[in-house]
Amino acid sequence: MAQQDFNSSKTKVWFITGSSRGFGKVWTEAALERGDKVAATARRVESIAHLKEKYGDSVLTLALDVTNKEQVEAAVEQAHAHFGRLDIVLNNAGYSLIGTIEEATADDIRNLYETNILGPVSVIQAALPLMRKQGGGHILGTSSNLGHVTVPVIGYYCSSKWAFEAIHESLAAEVQAFGIKVTIIEPGAYATEFGSQESLQFAGGMDVYKAFKEEFFKGLVQAERGDPNATPEAIFAVVDSENPPLRFNLGSHNLPAVRKAYAERIAIWEEWDSVSAKAQGSTR
Repeated sequence: MAQQDFNSSKTKVWFITGSSRGFGKVWTEAALERGDKVAATARRVESIAHLKEKYGDSVLTLALDVTNKEQVEAAVEQAHAHFGRLDIVLNNAGYSLIGTIEEATADDIRNLYETNILGPVSVIQAALPLMRKQGGGHILGTSSNLGHVTVPVIGYYCSSKWAFEAIHESLAAEVQAFGIKVTIIEPGAYATEFGSQESLQFAGGMDVYKAFKEEFFKGLVQAERGDPNATPEAIFAVVDSENPPLRFNLGSHNLPAVRKAYAERIAIWEEWDSVSAKAQGSTR
């Protein structure tokens, strides 16, 4: 497909992971409602079967476990063959690991990264050759404001989002010449099913952290959350833009928190700069 034809198409074709709940569900249904076409995926295809009944040929429902690289490749190929192109590839599947740094096992951490990092990478690697051939595309990844700031008890989840951010920033520079755009969506706290048992895994508890975690969860429950149903227009503004941002805050609470975090980091770096500069040494 020529670059001009690709960019002139008004009806967009999406490939979305994690379409059965949370943002994935909201954005899948919103894209279909506005007349776009969607390859919707979920671990259990029966959880998204209702989409086919409601939207007919506009939707392709596929079973997909993003940790299964062969299944990822087959799903991306099938979606591209079915619709003839993929304009937007949205990596949304993921979960959070609850546990302090000391409590989580290597397997806990490994499984988290299999889903939150290696899964999206498999989707990206499967989609890129197709997007290059068609002359462009837009890769979106659901990250978090926790890709810039951290909180205790979900530190490993935060770390997965920091890695997610770095991967997508490098990707954006690497694929720009092919007409492929990259945007990292960074939601704050929203009232989605992300806090459900299906979206959480728990590391084994240690008594020494019990009181600390109880206090943490009290604050979490009291945190103000946004309405996920208010988000589709913002996502559409990003994907319809000629020059979409690399990073996009979703919600009103992120920017103040990020400003504060970076101001603190810069202040510390500047305070220690004379010591840092001496460590440069000389290679004469």
